[in-house]
Amino acid sequence: MALKSGIVGLPNVGKSTLFNAITKKSVEAANYPFATIEPNDGMIFYNDERLNFLSAIFHPLKTVYAQVEYFDIAGLVKGASKGEGLGNKFLSHIRECDLIVEVVRAFKDDSIIHVEESVNPIRDIETINLELCMADLESVNRRMEKVAPKARINKDKESMFEMEILEVLKENLEKGIPSRYLAFDELKAHYIKKTLNLLTFLPHIYVANVSANSLGDIESDLLYQEVRNFANSHGEVAIAISCELEKDLAYLPKEEREEFLSDLNLKSSGLDSLIKLTYDTLGLKTFFTVGKDECRAWTFKDGMSAEECAGLIHTDLQRGFIKAEIYHYDDIVKYQDEQKVKEAGKLRIEGRDYKMQDGDIVYIRFSV
Repeated sequence: MALKSGIVGLPNVGKSTLFNAITKKSVEAANYPFATIEPNDGMIFYNDERLNFLSAIFHPLKTVYAQVEYFDIAGLVKGASKGEGLGNKFLSHIRECDLIVEVVRAFKDDSIIHVEESVNPIRDIETINLELCMADLESVNRRMEKVAPKARINKDKESMFEMEILEVLKENLEKGIPSRYLAFDELKAHYIKKTLNLLTFLPHIYVANVSANSLGDIESDLLYQEVRNFANSHGEVAIAISCELEKDLAYLPKEEREEFLSDLNLKSSGLDSLIKLTYDTLGLKTFFTVGKDECRAWTFKDGMSAEECAGLIHTDLQRGFIKAEIYHYDDIVKYQDEQKVKEAGKLRIEGRDYKMQDGDIVYIRFSV
Protein backbone atom coordinates (compact mmCIF):
# COMPACT_ATOMS: atom_id res chain seq x y z
CA MET A 1 0.00 0.00 0.00
CA ALA A 2 1.31 3.44 -0.95
CA LEU A 3 2.34 5.72 1.89
CA LYS A 4 2.96 9.44 1.46
CA SER A 5 4.46 11.79 4.03
CA GLY A 6 4.85 15.52 3.53
CA ILE A 7 7.83 17.32 5.06
CA VAL A 8 6.73 20.82 6.01
CA GLY A 9 7.95 23.77 8.03
CA LEU A 10 8.93 27.41 7.84
CA PRO A 11 11.69 28.40 5.39
CA ASN A 12 15.27 27.54 6.41
CA VAL A 13 14.46 25.09 9.21
CA GLY A 14 16.15 22.09 7.56
CA LYS A 15 13.34 20.52 5.50
CA SER A 16 15.28 20.12 2.29
CA THR A 17 18.39 19.00 4.15
CA LEU A 18 16.31 16.28 5.81
CA PHE A 19 14.82 15.35 2.45
CA ASN A 20 18.28 15.08 0.93
CA ALA A 21 19.25 12.70 3.70
CA ILE A 22 16.08 10.62 3.36
CA THR A 23 16.26 10.10 -0.37
CA LYS A 24 19.96 10.63 -1.06
CA LYS A 25 18.56 12.82 -3.77
CA SER A 26 20.03 16.18 -4.68
CA VAL A 27 17.54 18.97 -4.20
CA GLU A 28 18.45 22.56 -3.53
CA ALA A 29 18.90 23.35 0.16
CA ALA A 30 19.97 26.98 -0.06
CA ASN A 31 20.24 29.44 2.79
CA TYR A 32 17.36 31.64 1.75
CA PRO A 33 13.54 31.35 1.78
CA PHE A 34 11.69 29.47 -0.98
CA ALA A 35 14.70 27.54 -2.28
CA THR A 36 12.17 24.78 -2.85
CA ILE A 37 9.49 25.93 -5.29
CA GLU A 38 7.91 22.64 -6.42
CA PRO A 39 7.38 19.70 -4.09
CA ASN A 40 10.28 17.32 -4.45
CA ASP A 41 9.28 13.71 -3.99
CA GLY A 42 11.21 10.53 -3.66
CA MET A 43 10.56 6.90 -2.84
CA ILE A 44 12.79 5.46 -0.14
CA PHE A 45 13.18 1.90 1.08
CA TYR A 46 12.28 0.92 4.61
CA ASN A 47 15.50 -0.89 5.51
CA ASP A 48 13.87 -3.51 7.69
CA GLU A 49 16.57 -5.68 9.26
CA ARG A 50 14.12 -8.59 9.37
CA LEU A 51 13.95 -8.62 5.58
CA ASN A 52 17.74 -8.53 5.40
CA PHE A 53 17.85 -11.60 7.64
CA LEU A 54 15.27 -13.45 5.54
CA SER A 55 17.21 -12.73 2.37
CA ALA A 56 20.33 -14.15 4.00
CA ILE A 57 18.36 -17.34 4.76
CA PHE A 58 16.61 -17.80 1.39
CA HIS A 59 19.17 -16.23 -1.01
CA PRO A 60 16.42 -14.94 -3.35
CA LEU A 61 16.99 -13.58 -6.83
CA LYS A 62 15.69 -10.24 -5.55
CA THR A 63 14.77 -8.55 -2.29
CA VAL A 64 11.93 -6.02 -2.33
CA TYR A 65 11.69 -3.56 0.55
CA ALA A 66 8.61 -1.64 1.61
CA GLN A 67 8.60 1.92 0.28
CA VAL A 68 7.67 5.27 1.78
CA GLU A 69 7.19 8.35 -0.40
CA TYR A 70 8.33 11.64 1.11
CA PHE A 71 7.49 15.06 -0.28
CA ASP A 72 9.65 18.09 0.46
CA ILE A 73 7.15 20.93 0.27
CA ALA A 74 8.06 24.62 -0.06
CA GLY A 75 8.40 26.61 3.16
CA LEU A 76 5.28 27.99 4.78
CA VAL A 77 5.11 31.56 6.11
CA LYS A 78 2.63 33.52 8.16
CA GLY A 79 -0.35 34.40 5.95
CA ALA A 80 0.04 31.41 3.60
CA SER A 81 -3.67 30.61 3.89
CA LYS A 82 -4.32 34.07 2.43
CA GLY A 83 -1.79 33.68 -0.34
CA GLU A 84 1.39 34.97 1.33
CA GLY A 85 4.64 33.33 0.22
CA LEU A 86 3.68 30.37 -1.90
CA GLY A 87 0.29 30.33 -0.17
CA ASN A 88 -2.37 27.91 -1.27
CA LYS A 89 -0.04 26.25 -3.76
CA PHE A 90 1.91 24.95 -0.77
CA LEU A 91 -1.20 23.89 1.08
CA SER A 92 -2.66 21.96 -1.83
CA HIS A 93 0.37 19.69 -1.94
CA ILE A 94 -0.11 18.60 1.69
CA ARG A 95 -3.59 17.30 0.96
CA GLU A 96 -2.03 14.49 -1.08
CA CYS A 97 -0.25 13.08 2.00
CA ASP A 98 -1.17 10.56 4.71
CA LEU A 99 0.95 12.20 7.37
CA ILE A 100 2.74 15.48 8.01
CA VAL A 101 6.34 15.53 9.19
CA GLU A 102 6.75 19.04 10.58
CA VAL A 103 10.34 20.19 10.89
CA VAL A 104 11.07 22.94 13.41
CA ARG A 105 14.39 24.57 14.04
CA ALA A 106 15.77 23.77 17.49
CA PHE A 107 19.34 25.03 17.19
CA LYS A 108 20.96 28.44 17.21
CA ASP A 109 23.32 29.54 14.46
CA ASP A 110 23.67 33.21 13.55
CA SER A 111 24.97 32.29 10.09
CA ILE A 112 21.64 30.71 9.10
CA ILE A 113 18.75 33.11 8.49
CA HIS A 114 15.46 32.54 10.33
CA VAL A 115 12.41 34.00 8.63
CA GLU A 116 11.17 35.36 12.00
CA GLU A 117 14.69 36.58 12.94
CA SER A 118 14.82 34.47 16.13
CA VAL A 119 14.72 30.79 17.09
CA ASN A 120 11.46 29.86 18.82
CA PRO A 121 10.18 26.38 17.89
CA ILE A 122 6.81 26.67 19.65
CA ARG A 123 6.05 29.96 17.90
CA ASP A 124 6.92 28.30 14.59
CA ILE A 125 4.66 25.31 15.32
CA GLU A 126 1.80 27.62 16.23
CA THR A 127 2.33 29.64 13.05
CA ILE A 128 2.01 26.55 10.90
CA ASN A 129 -0.94 25.21 12.90
CA LEU A 130 -2.79 28.48 12.50
CA GLU A 131 -2.21 28.63 8.74
CA LEU A 132 -3.44 25.07 8.33
CA CYS A 133 -6.48 25.89 10.47
CA MET A 134 -7.32 28.90 8.32
CA ALA A 135 -6.99 26.86 5.14
CA ASP A 136 -9.28 24.19 6.61
CA LEU A 137 -11.76 26.83 7.74
CA GLU A 138 -12.07 27.98 4.14
CA SER A 139 -12.79 24.39 3.07
CA VAL A 140 -15.36 23.95 5.84
CA ASN A 141 -17.12 27.19 4.95
CA ARG A 142 -17.38 26.15 1.31
CA ARG A 143 -18.81 22.80 2.31
CA MET A 144 -21.33 24.45 4.63
CA GLU A 145 -22.59 26.68 1.83
CA LYS A 146 -23.32 23.57 -0.20
CA VAL A 147 -24.84 21.44 2.57
CA ALA A 148 -26.75 23.99 4.68
CA PRO A 149 -29.75 24.48 2.33
CA LYS A 150 -30.35 20.72 2.15
CA ALA A 151 -30.20 20.45 5.91
CA ARG A 152 -32.31 23.52 6.68
CA ILE A 153 -34.92 23.39 3.93
CA ASN A 154 -35.12 19.75 2.89
CA LYS A 155 -34.34 18.32 6.35
CA ASP A 156 -32.10 15.82 4.59
CA LYS A 157 -30.73 13.49 7.28
CA GLU A 158 -27.30 13.08 5.73
CA SER A 159 -26.91 16.84 5.31
CA MET A 160 -28.06 17.45 8.88
CA PHE A 161 -25.44 14.95 10.05
CA GLU A 162 -22.77 16.78 8.05
CA MET A 163 -23.82 20.19 9.38
CA GLU A 164 -23.52 18.96 12.95
CA ILE A 165 -19.88 18.06 12.28
CA LEU A 166 -19.12 21.14 10.19
CA GLU A 167 -20.41 23.52 12.87
CA VAL A 168 -18.10 21.97 15.48
CA LEU A 169 -15.17 22.18 13.09
CA LYS A 170 -15.90 25.78 12.17
CA GLU A 171 -16.15 26.89 15.79
CA ASN A 172 -12.81 25.34 16.70
CA LEU A 173 -10.88 26.20 13.53
CA GLU A 174 -11.83 29.85 14.02
CA LYS A 175 -10.06 29.61 17.39
CA GLY A 176 -6.99 28.06 15.77
CA ILE A 177 -7.68 24.57 17.16
CA PRO A 178 -6.68 21.83 14.67
CA SER A 179 -9.39 19.29 13.89
CA ARG A 180 -7.22 16.36 14.99
CA TYR A 181 -7.34 17.72 18.56
CA LEU A 182 -11.13 17.28 18.68
CA ALA A 183 -12.93 14.15 19.87
CA PHE A 184 -15.16 12.56 17.21
CA ASP A 185 -16.71 9.12 17.18
CA GLU A 186 -15.64 6.63 14.52
CA LEU A 187 -18.45 7.49 12.12
CA LYS A 188 -17.79 11.24 12.25
CA ALA A 189 -14.03 10.77 12.01
CA HIS A 190 -14.54 8.63 8.91
CA TYR A 191 -16.66 11.37 7.33
CA ILE A 192 -14.03 14.03 8.03
CA LYS A 193 -11.22 11.91 6.61
CA LYS A 194 -13.03 10.76 3.48
CA THR A 195 -15.13 13.81 2.63
CA LEU A 196 -13.41 16.94 3.89
CA ASN A 197 -9.73 16.03 3.41
CA LEU A 198 -8.67 18.48 6.12
CA LEU A 199 -5.01 19.40 6.57
CA THR A 200 -5.32 19.63 10.35
CA PHE A 201 -6.85 16.16 10.54
CA LEU A 202 -3.68 14.52 9.19
CA PRO A 203 -1.45 12.82 11.81
CA HIS A 204 1.62 14.82 12.76
CA ILE A 205 5.19 13.98 13.68
CA TYR A 206 7.33 16.85 14.92
CA VAL A 207 11.02 16.77 14.01
CA ALA A 208 13.14 19.03 16.17
CA ASN A 209 16.18 19.85 14.05
CA VAL A 210 18.91 19.99 16.67
CA SER A 211 22.66 20.45 16.47
CA ALA A 212 24.75 17.29 16.19
CA ASN A 213 26.43 18.15 19.49
CA SER A 214 23.09 17.89 21.30
CA LEU A 215 22.39 14.29 20.30
CA GLY A 216 24.72 12.78 22.90
CA ASP A 217 22.72 14.38 25.72
CA ILE A 218 19.39 15.22 24.11
CA GLU A 219 17.56 15.35 27.44
CA SER A 220 19.53 18.50 28.25
CA ASP A 221 18.54 20.26 25.03
CA LEU A 222 15.97 22.80 26.16
CA LEU A 223 14.67 23.65 22.68
CA TYR A 224 14.03 19.98 21.93
CA GLN A 225 12.31 19.58 25.29
CA GLU A 226 9.95 22.41 24.36
CA VAL A 227 8.99 20.64 21.13
CA ARG A 228 8.56 17.26 22.83
CA ASN A 229 6.45 18.71 25.64
CA PHE A 230 4.23 20.50 23.14
CA ALA A 231 3.73 17.31 21.14
CA ASN A 232 3.07 15.20 24.23
CA SER A 233 0.52 17.68 25.54
CA HIS A 234 -1.55 17.06 22.40
CA GLY A 235 -1.09 13.30 22.27
CA GLU A 236 1.45 13.54 19.46
CA VAL A 237 5.10 12.61 19.07
CA ALA A 238 8.37 14.46 18.53
CA ILE A 239 11.79 13.23 17.58
CA ALA A 240 15.20 14.94 17.73
CA ILE A 241 17.20 14.76 14.51
CA SER A 242 20.27 16.64 13.33
CA CYS A 243 19.32 17.11 9.68
CA GLU A 244 22.82 18.16 8.71
CA LEU A 245 24.34 15.11 10.38
CA GLU A 246 21.81 12.78 8.72
CA LYS A 247 22.67 14.23 5.33
CA ASP A 248 26.33 13.40 5.94
CA LEU A 249 25.53 9.91 7.22
CA ALA A 250 23.28 9.10 4.27
CA TYR A 251 26.19 9.11 1.83
CA LEU A 252 28.51 6.93 3.90
CA PRO A 253 28.89 3.18 3.29
CA LYS A 254 27.02 1.07 5.84
CA GLU A 255 30.12 0.09 7.83
CA GLU A 256 31.38 3.67 8.08
CA ARG A 257 27.91 4.90 9.02
CA GLU A 258 27.65 2.38 11.86
CA GLU A 259 31.12 3.31 13.09
CA PHE A 260 30.23 7.01 12.96
CA LEU A 261 27.06 6.41 14.99
CA SER A 262 29.00 4.33 17.51
CA ASP A 263 31.49 7.16 17.99
CA LEU A 264 28.54 9.42 18.81
CA ASN A 265 27.09 6.83 21.22
CA LEU A 266 23.99 6.50 19.02
CA LYS A 267 22.33 3.12 18.44
CA SER A 268 20.64 4.11 15.19
CA SER A 269 20.29 7.05 12.85
CA GLY A 270 17.52 9.58 13.27
CA LEU A 271 16.14 8.62 9.86
CA ASP A 272 15.71 4.98 10.88
CA SER A 273 13.78 6.18 13.92
CA LEU A 274 11.70 8.56 11.81
CA ILE A 275 10.63 5.86 9.35
CA LYS A 276 9.70 3.50 12.19
CA LEU A 277 7.80 6.31 13.90
CA THR A 278 5.95 7.02 10.64
CA TYR A 279 4.77 3.41 10.57
CA ASP A 280 3.78 3.45 14.24
CA THR A 281 1.89 6.75 13.93
CA LEU A 282 -0.15 5.46 10.99
CA GLY A 283 -0.77 2.06 12.59
CA LEU A 284 1.14 0.22 9.88
CA LYS A 285 2.66 -3.25 10.16
CA THR A 286 4.70 -5.55 7.95
CA PHE A 287 4.27 -9.12 6.76
CA PHE A 288 6.66 -11.03 4.51
CA THR A 289 6.58 -13.41 1.58
CA VAL A 290 9.72 -15.48 1.04
CA GLY A 291 11.22 -17.87 -1.48
CA LYS A 292 14.05 -18.45 -3.94
CA ASP A 293 12.64 -15.98 -6.45
CA GLU A 294 11.84 -13.15 -4.07
CA CYS A 295 11.78 -12.06 -0.45
CA ARG A 296 9.45 -9.14 0.03
CA ALA A 297 8.05 -6.88 2.76
CA TRP A 298 4.40 -5.86 2.54
CA THR A 299 2.90 -2.95 4.44
CA PHE A 300 -0.59 -3.37 5.89
CA LYS A 301 -2.88 -1.50 8.22
CA ASP A 302 -3.12 -3.00 11.70
CA GLY A 303 -6.33 -5.03 11.94
CA MET A 304 -6.44 -6.16 8.30
CA SER A 305 -7.48 -9.76 7.68
CA ALA A 306 -5.48 -12.43 5.87
CA GLU A 307 -7.88 -12.14 2.95
CA GLU A 308 -7.42 -8.36 2.74
CA CYS A 309 -3.65 -8.71 2.97
CA ALA A 310 -3.73 -11.28 0.17
CA GLY A 311 -5.26 -8.54 -1.98
CA LEU A 312 -2.19 -6.37 -1.37
CA ILE A 313 -0.13 -9.02 -3.14
CA HIS A 314 -2.59 -9.49 -6.00
CA THR A 315 -6.34 -9.09 -6.42
CA ASP A 316 -6.59 -12.70 -7.65
CA LEU A 317 -5.25 -13.94 -4.31
CA GLN A 318 -8.00 -12.13 -2.45
CA ARG A 319 -10.71 -13.15 -4.91
CA GLY A 320 -9.75 -16.82 -4.83
CA PHE A 321 -8.50 -16.99 -1.23
CA ILE A 322 -8.55 -20.50 0.27
CA LYS A 323 -6.18 -20.35 3.24
CA ALA A 324 -2.99 -18.78 4.50
CA GLU A 325 0.02 -20.80 5.63
CA ILE A 326 1.77 -18.71 8.27
CA TYR A 327 4.68 -18.82 10.66
CA HIS A 328 6.33 -15.91 12.47
CA TYR A 329 9.65 -14.22 11.85
CA ASP A 330 10.76 -15.16 15.38
CA ASP A 331 10.33 -18.83 14.46
CA ILE A 332 12.82 -18.75 11.59
CA VAL A 333 15.25 -16.72 13.69
CA LYS A 334 15.13 -19.54 16.23
CA TYR A 335 15.37 -22.49 13.81
CA GLN A 336 17.35 -20.82 10.99
CA ASP A 337 15.62 -22.95 8.35
CA GLU A 338 12.05 -23.05 7.01
CA GLN A 339 11.90 -26.87 6.95
CA LYS A 340 12.93 -26.99 10.61
CA VAL A 341 10.19 -24.44 11.39
CA LYS A 342 7.67 -26.81 9.84
CA GLU A 343 9.11 -29.84 11.63
CA ALA A 344 8.77 -27.96 14.93
CA GLY A 345 5.06 -27.52 14.24
CA LYS A 346 5.27 -23.74 13.99
CA LEU A 347 3.59 -23.53 10.58
CA ARG A 348 -0.15 -22.99 11.03
CA ILE A 349 -3.15 -22.73 8.72
CA GLU A 350 -5.30 -19.60 9.03
CA GLY A 351 -8.58 -18.67 7.37
CA ARG A 352 -9.73 -15.51 5.64
CA ASP A 353 -10.72 -13.75 8.90
CA TYR A 354 -7.36 -14.18 10.62
CA LYS A 355 -5.91 -10.81 11.68
CA MET A 356 -2.46 -10.51 10.21
CA GLN A 357 0.31 -9.82 12.72
CA ASP A 358 3.49 -7.81 12.35
CA GLY A 359 6.29 -10.17 11.35
CA ASP A 360 4.09 -12.91 9.90
CA ILE A 361 5.64 -14.88 7.03
CA VAL A 362 2.86 -15.88 4.67
CA TYR A 363 2.06 -18.18 1.77
CA ILE A 364 -1.43 -17.73 0.27
CA ARG A 365 -3.31 -20.69 -1.19
CA PHE A 366 -5.89 -19.60 -3.74
CA SER A 367 -7.93 -20.72 -6.73
CA VAL A 368 -9.51 -18.60 -9.46
